Amino acid sequence: MSNNTFKFQRGEVYLVQEHSVQGHEQKKTRPWVLVGVTPINSARSTVIAVPLSTKAPVKPPLSIKIYNNNLIVCAVLDQLRALDKKRFLRFEGELTLHEMSLIDDGLRQILSL
Repeated sequence: MSNNTFKFQRGEVYLVQEHSVQGHEQKKTRPWVLVGVTPINSARSTVIAVPLSTKAPVKPPLSIKIYNNNLIVCAVLDQLRALDKKRFLRFEGELTLHEMSLIDDGLRQILSL
């Protein structure tokens, strides 16, 4: 699947190449889940997403336990970022409505919304 065929819908998980990093950021390829609304994802060259990690400890609301590709992972909510669509390598699946609800609750808490 090429980048221009991706749907970029809220709740979808993509493998993303992280190029430029600073400080404690990781330079690697990792899955990210889209948390921005689909119409804005479609209209912009960037999308709002949070990374998924197999190593981050579960510490709600900062990191939320979810499942991705049959693995228990954490959505690391305090690493919310805008990512250029050119960095997206592969579609990995999508989260359930329940998992997105957990992410939404966590984002509301850490962003004081």
